[in-house]
Amino acid sequence: MMSTVSFDYKRIAEGYAKDRPFLHGQVMERLTNKLQRRYKNGLDVGCGAGLSTKALRQVCDRVTGTDISEEMVRAASALYREPEYAFVQAGAEEIVAPPDTYDIVTAAGVINWIDEKKFLPQMAGIMKKGGILLVYDFWISGRIVGKPAFTEWYEKEYLNQFPKPPRKERVWTKEDTEAFHFELLCQETYSMEWEMSMEQFVRFMLLQSNVIAQVEEKGRDIEEVQQYFEESVQPYFVSAAKEKLIFNGYSWYLRLKG
Repeated sequence: MMSTVSFDYKRIAEGYAKDRPFLHGQVMERLTNKLQRRYKNGLDVGCGAGLSTKALRQVCDRVTGTDISEEMVRAASALYREPEYAFVQAGAEEIVAPPDTYDIVTAAGVINWIDEKKFLPQMAGIMKKGGILLVYDFWISGRIVGKPAFTEWYEKEYLNQFPKPPRKERVWTKEDTEAFHFELLCQETYSMEWEMSMEQFVRFMLLQSNVIAQVEEKGRDIEEVQQYFEESVQPYFVSAAKEKLIFNGYSWYLRLKG
């Protein structure tokens, strides 16, 4: 089932620019360790406010970020003004081929919301033969290092207040990708840590699709939601100290057959 949650809101775009953890950089380190090469022309699909494009730039000479959200593209363009960056508003299945095809494409947190049967052939048409498609995502696991009670709050209270909106969570298979001329090199799962203060954590939680569905889509008051988080998570954060939050993630490495 496809989700109807929209991320095209100024509040969300501004929050993505300021309050999302830059775990994308750790994902790029994993890419580098595995494939041991650098790229010339990269595409970041579903770039949001540009953090995933910034990460791709670590391994790529020039990068283009695309997003279906006008607000996200506006935020990313304001942040990353260097000539090596470009940002374009476009849906994942509608990206126009550039003069110089892409030798790497990343798609972070995208595939839950798109039609892969349209997306994969679209990517095959704008990538170099032998190019890499990296599909990845990460999400809060509901765990804080040394705070097991936080998991109970996350699973029994937070997810009850803010249930996950419908989305596709199917894992691609070799048969899926080979039908569109992609070789599935490997799939891996992992955990990553990121330190946050309580204030940072609250701002981050206000950007979750669960919360977006309740606030922007259903009209729940954002100030009431913020107060809920501030009061309910206070027991798990010590004054101004930062806690280590554990994120789960995955990476799928695909190569366009040549």
